[in-house]
Amino acid sequence: MDDARRKLGFVNIAHFFDHYVLLIFPTVVLGLESELNRPYGELIALSTACFVAFGLFSLPAGWLGDHWSRRRMIAIFFFGSAASLFAVSIAPNMTALAVALFVLGIFAAIYHPVGVTILLANARDRGRTLATNGVFGNLGVAFAPGVTALIASLFGWRMAFAVPAFLCTVVGVAYLLLTSETKENRADRAQTAEVRMNFTTAAIFFGIYAMLSFAGGLVFNTVTVSIPKIIGEGVHGDVPLTWIGLVATMVLLFGGAAQLTVGRLVSRFPPHILFAAIGVMQAIGIVWAAAATGFPLLVALAVSIAAIYGQVTVGDVVIARYTADAWRGRIYAVRFFLAFISSGLAVAMIAALYGRGGFELVLGVTATFAAVFAICTILIALLISRVEGGAGRMQPAE
Repeated sequence: MDDARRKLGFVNIAHFFDHYVLLIFPTVVLGLESELNRPYGELIALSTACFVAFGLFSLPAGWLGDHWSRRRMIAIFFFGSAASLFAVSIAPNMTALAVALFVLGIFAAIYHPVGVTILLANARDRGRTLATNGVFGNLGVAFAPGVTALIASLFGWRMAFAVPAFLCTVVGVAYLLLTSETKENRADRAQTAEVRMNFTTAAIFFGIYAMLSFAGGLVFNTVTVSIPKIIGEGVHGDVPLTWIGLVATMVLLFGGAAQLTVGRLVSRFPPHILFAAIGVMQAIGIVWAAAATGFPLLVALAVSIAAIYGQVTVGDVVIARYTADAWRGRIYAVRFFLAFISSGLAVAMIAALYGRGGFELVLGVTATFAAVFAICTILIALLISRVEGGAGRMQPAE
């Protein structure tokens, strides 16, 4: 149990770093606009390959996690991310910067399909374990703008990458020293799902979930990548980078609070019903943000972020009930591939739409995908209610 707890702890820390390192550049880019004399749309596009790799390479990462060692894959995540961050910090030109960010996306892709399977294999209370893990990921997203802005303002943008590179290395060494390979017995992984479905129902379920994952990933990445710029423009006036980062961090912290709440609710209420409710809440928040400015914009973004992170926790619980542990890594790999491959599209969409209509247009298009996500969660709730014999007889999640 001590080894299992240590693994859960390190996996949570890995989740923090995974989201933190990906959102360093979207904050740094605000300062690079004047330093490099390039427009925001052109600079943010440099991270497109990074986010594409983040989604694309989750597929081989999930396969390796199921067929090799999940523990060693997380170690590779730590050291690979550290090396990539250091490469970004010393990049001599924009081409080298884009290549280093791409490699960072490759190593960052390891975490989700592998880390989530480790959590599920060691969790006692699935809802709370996933919620706690989700909070760590949310904290990574929340602290990235504020901490990055502070480091960049004091020591320059390159140090904003060098500092987390050093920390990733330290944590990676501690992870190898304090955890063991003894729990990695693949023969003990369950071959059947907790709740079985016939082939037709399973095909419909995973088809809807695939569409949901892509739409949800687009919403997630568009909002989290662009939130510093949205706040900088939405509050009006000449706002310092440090202040923008701090406000973005405060808004993103609402996601952590939401995940803790959802972690408790998912143990008491049917997860699929909760999933649908959060999906609708997310759509409402994005539509509100598209129309708001000033303080109402910050409130709308807080509602949106709370829903965006809440749906991640409950969505993982929903899909875990219908996948066996033996091939869960591959299922999550596909789920995260679809969710995160949209991140490259999200960055490209931000760059293209921002120049035409600003963030009102960006958020307006994002609201369309949020509506698709909400419809998919409702369809899944109806399908699961039918499989379970009605929501009234649904048992609480583990």
